Formats: sequence, C-alpha cells, structure tokens
Amino acid sequence: MLNLGAFVVSSTPPAAARATAARAFLDTIGVTLAGASEPAARIVQRVIAADGSGRCRVLGTALTATPANAAFANGTAAHAHDFDDMCFVSLAHPSAPLVAAALAAGETANASGRALLDAYIAGFEIEARLGRAMNPRHYQQGWHCTSTIGTIGATAAVCRLRGLDASATNHALAIAASEASGLKENFGSMVKPLHAGLAARNAIVAADLAHAGMTATASAIEGPQGFLAAFDSATPTLADNVGDLGSRWEILETGITVKLYPSCAATHPALDALLDLRRTHGFAADDIAAADVGVDPITPTVLLYDDPANALEAKFSMPFCVAAAVVDGSVGLGTFDDGHVRDRRIDAMRSRVRMAVDPTLNASAPPLTQARVTVRLRDGRVLTALADGARGYHERPASDQELTAKFVSCARRALDDSGVAEVLDALRTLAQLADVNALTAPAARARVSIP
Repeated sequence: MLNLGAFVVSSTPPAAARATAARAFLDTIGVTLAGASEPAARIVQRVIAADGSGRCRVLGTALTATPANAAFANGTAAHAHDFDDMCFVSLAHPSAPLVAAALAAGETANASGRALLDAYIAGFEIEARLGRAMNPRHYQQGWHCTSTIGTIGATAAVCRLRGLDASATNHALAIAASEASGLKENFGSMVKPLHAGLAARNAIVAADLAHAGMTATASAIEGPQGFLAAFDSATPTLADNVGDLGSRWEILETGITVKLYPSCAATHPALDALLDLRRTHGFAADDIAAADVGVDPITPTVLLYDDPANALEAKFSMPFCVAAAVVDGSVGLGTFDDGHVRDRRIDAMRSRVRMAVDPTLNASAPPLTQARVTVRLRDGRVLTALADGARGYHERPASDQELTAKFVSCARRALDDSGVAEVLDALRTLAQLADVNALTAPAARARVSIP
C-alpha cells in the first residue's frame, strides 16, 4: 500500500484549510443537533443505550456512550435530514462521518480544537484523493461514497487524533477498506443516514484494532482484489492522485459544498434556478402548465422517486422538490414533514413536473451540479434558466450570515437559546479550544429525553 499513513500522521495543513474545516464543523454540528430527534437517529440511540453509558456524548441528547457508539449515533444524526455538506470530487457527504468520528476520538483524548481540525483535514484529503481515482464509475455502480470512501477518510482522522504512527495508520486504513460498504439502492430510506453512522463507527473500530496490534495486507487498497478493484474504481491505482499530498490541498481547491436546502444535492441546481425564476417573474403554481428539468445522466440514479410516499423519499424526488419550491416559495426543514409531503397543492403541482436527461448539458462538469429548468406558463410564456452549481457550492460559498442562520435554525430543534449560543461560541473559536469537551458538553444539554 502507498504510505498514506505518513501523510495522515505528519501533515501540516495551512491556516486557510483549518478555516474551511472550522466552517464544516459549525455546519455539521448544527445538522447533527437537528437530526438527533429524527426516527433513524432515535433508533440508533435506543440500540446503543442498551450497551450502557460511556464518556462520549451523543449530541442533542443526554446520552453518553462508548466512542464507537457515540460516533455511530452522531454520524447517523448528522445525515438524517440530508442537510449536511457535500464534496463533488469524493461524491460523498464528507463531514458527517469525519466530524462524528473525530469528536468521539477527540473527547477520549481530550484533544484541542486545532488537533480536531487537522485530523478532519487529513481525512478529507484522503477521501478526495480516493474520489479522484474512483469516481464517477464507483458512484455509478451503486456505491454510496459517504459510507465507502467515508469509512477510510474517517479512519484517517481517528488515527491522527489517537496518535497512531504511520505503520499502524496504514493497517487501520486497510482494516477500514474491508469494513466499507453502503448501497445507493437504500437512498430515500432510514438506511442512507445509517451509512454515515456506520462509517464513523467503523473508523473508531479500525483505529482501535490497529492500535491493539491487528495487522492487514499492504495491498488492501490497490491490490488485484483490493478496495479499488472490488469497488469499481475508475482507475486501478492512486499513484496519479497522491503524489502531491501535503503540497496541494483538496479542501481548498475542491472545497466543501454547504447545503442550503435539506434535500439531495442533485436537486439544488434546479431549485436555485426555479426559485430565481419565481422571484423574477412572480408566477404561482396555478400559473404553470408544465415544468421540465433537464439533468445529467447520473442524477436519475440518485433521485429515485417520482411519487414519494414519505419525507425520506421526497428528499430524493425532483418532482416533489420542484413542486414544493413553486407552492411554498422556499425549501426548508418543514418542507419534508410527512404531513407536508401529502399537501394537495404540492401533489397537484408535482404531476406537472418532469425530469429527464439533457444531453446538451456540459458533460465535463462534475455529476449532480447542472440543471436546465423550463417553466411553461398557461399564458403561453416559456421561461428557461440554466444552473451551473448552486448557492453554497465552493465557487458560491454560503455567507457567514447564511451559515449562522442555518446553524441556529437546526440547533434550536435540540437546545434552548442559551445552549445554542454557547455551542455557537465554541464553534466560532474552535481552533483556540484547549479541549474539545468544551464544545461537546453544551451540545449534549438537550431538551429531548433519552429514547
């Protein structure tokens, strides 16, 4: 195996990378707090509660758990609303597993905020390099990168925080390669957020096993039956993508996409374009005869539901998301309440929305980032907008005000106003925190009861 471990344990990221990672922590802690009361998260909490308490906190609850179980619960909660960030190179939600695993490892090590950020960056870089080698083929074959690639990235972060040497870290990454899994066929169900939780939990387990002396084959990633081969990598080796580790930083060049809508990222370009058209031209749902959304060939493999039966499926339904945006004029957490999914006005509009592959879109653009929206009004007008990316993308980053507003709206689902303010203050000074427990303690003073 390439000596990825040496980079993981010894790299020194630039200050700008830490600033980006700090924004990712703020966003991810917020969506974790919002997701802690969601059904998938509550089920995981009930399961881990049976294992007894520990010293790591389950955010948004009064539960404590072992590091692996806390990472499991927090990772699931972070992805429960599908409101957590994205990376269009790894094609993963990077921060849900990375933050959940790093928090658990950091709490047990009494790690500083800076150590937490550096570990996150190490994991992000490993994920992105895997993504460059493996995608889009890996993703197109049905693998959920948040869980497959994310398991290995999160393991790198834990190894850094646990102080493993390069050799043990390489063994941990190889162990993680055998733990990795996650099927896109489960999108639109409780298992999708479970993927992020499993990736975080498995990262703790892999690092623990390597620390205890478990060894693995050096060819687990690149061997003829290794991770790249078994998971349908677009290229058979990482050689072309890891030579500049430590000198070029994916977290700065690729960036992190902050979601401003709590739905699958594949809906966001179309939602941006549609809402801009609605604001400009002032039409309502009753004015629309039909709405067509042109997308890239990968998007239909992700947005699986034309007629969603519940809120989880609605997040992966272009017709529903477009209809809700037209009817409500916005898309937020309340859009995906089960009752709202059955709103008659949205249902009527949804029947007039069609999604299809548009061969004129830029084939060289990253998957899931482009859409062409055409609205045909009953008065004969035809309105068209092309979306190349969306608000919150690396090229159009969310403002500090948008990020704070999103955090507050999410955190209020679990914490009172004083708790929200305390956690926000800790996150804003994360790089200066002497002990990560100063962040996790107030984030666990929740109003919700233990499941």
